[in-house]
Parts: sequence; structure tokens; C-alpha cells
Amino acid sequence: MPELPEVETTRRGIAPHIGGRTVTRVVVREPRLRWPVPRRLSAEMTGQDIDAVGRRGKYLLLATDAGTAILHLGMSGSLRMVAAATPAGKHDHVDIVLDNRKALRLCDPRRFGALLWTRRPPEQHRLLRDLGPEPLGSDFNGAYLHALSRGRKVAIKHFIMNSHNVVGIGNIYANEALYMAGIHPGRAAGRVSKRKYDLLVEVIREVLNDAIALGGTTLRDFVNSDGKPGYFRLELNVYGKGGHPCISCRTPIREIRQGQRASFYCPECQH
Repeated sequence: MPELPEVETTRRGIAPHIGGRTVTRVVVREPRLRWPVPRRLSAEMTGQDIDAVGRRGKYLLLATDAGTAILHLGMSGSLRMVAAATPAGKHDHVDIVLDNRKALRLCDPRRFGALLWTRRPPEQHRLLRDLGPEPLGSDFNGAYLHALSRGRKVAIKHFIMNSHNVVGIGNIYANEALYMAGIHPGRAAGRVSKRKYDLLVEVIREVLNDAIALGGTTLRDFVNSDGKPGYFRLELNVYGKGGHPCISCRTPIREIRQGQRASFYCPECQH
């Protein structure tokens, strides 16, 4: 599933091509995504200017005067800019056609993505209203996490991956940030100190910003290729490296299961 850096790179990739353009029609070939594409979507969006291309967590927001389209890429979705006359492929489910004869095309082989519409402020939508702060925003800080975690026995990795606490921290980035902060992924969130939370916030921002910066090299893909920025080739310290020596102390990296996900950590560096 695309994580926050991939979604942010998608936002930056499509924004110059659709921002300020007028929607001339919306072509829905397959409405059966994770939730049905609203029947009124074409009528609502046609004739509207796309005023802004935003992001909330892993959701892309296409804002117009009439309302906002809320787009999620799910497990396999991607966006790309194509000439509106380009024949659609098997999994090209929606085109948002613009006044320059280009189209923003949604491809989603597994159909776990979503394209919804709201006339209300998007932050009031049921999918967005309970989300935690953005990890790159000023509301996300060590004091916030420390206060929120008091008395919590849940593992710190699950705690920071919970979108009600903070949005957009997926499994890969959680593993990396916890290693960089020296925190064992199974440690109870309520037993992490304020000093450690300050450090954790710092390294979460570092790893996400590094991924977004690397994603800048893929922006051309939204016009010329398949629109998939993919997972960026970060120099990963622990994720996927079970049995390999820790880069700091040479102790073999351990792999465990937490819930349905793999966790990787150094038993010497993370406590």
C-alpha cells in the first residue's frame, strides 16, 4: 500500500498538471471500488476548476468551489496524466478530463482504492475527521506523543502506526524510525520517556522527508510512465534485513511478527 511519502510524491507530481484546470467531464468505467464512486460525481465536478491539490494522511484532496474529491490509492492504485483520447486499459477505472484535453487517470487493479465526493469541508468527512496530526506538521511533537501515551500498554510500533494518533506512518518507516531512536518495537508506549519521544518525532520526520526527497526523481513518471512512484530506495537500516549485522554494533538484526506485520530491530541498540 502506498505510504505517506508515496502519496505526497503523487500529489506533487499531479498538482502542476491539474491545478487551475477546469474539469470538462468525469468518465467512470468501473464504480465498484472500495466504496462505490458516487453517481453524482460527474455532474458535481464538471465545469469546476481544481483550485488546490491537497493531502490528508494518505488521502488526496482535489478541491473545487462545489466540493472536494477524496482519493485513496488503496493497495494497488496509481494516478497518471494521459491524453484524454488515450484508450483505457483493463484496470483504468476513472478519468477526470480537463480543459486541455488531458485526463487524470485512476488505475486500480485490485479496486481497493476510493474516489468519493463531499460538499462539506473535507476535514468533516467520516474518513478524515478522526485522523491524528500530520507527522510533518507542528502539532506533532514529543510532548503530544508523550501525553497521549501515558498509561498505554500497546506496543510503541502499533501506537505510532495508529492513524488516530498520527497519520501516515507505515510499517517500513515505523521500523526505521524506531531503530534510529533506539526504541524496541514491542516496548509499551506508556513506558517511553519524553526525551525518547522527542527523538522519535525528530527521526520520523527525517525518514519521511528523506523518502519524499528521493521521490522527487520520479515526478516525470506521472506524465510519461505508469504513475507509480513505488517505495523509494532509501538506505534502510533494519527493514527486511533479518539476520544481517546491525550497521552500528554488528549484532544480527532480529525479525518478529507484531500482529500481521514483520518488525525488524537490533536487540543491542533498541530497548
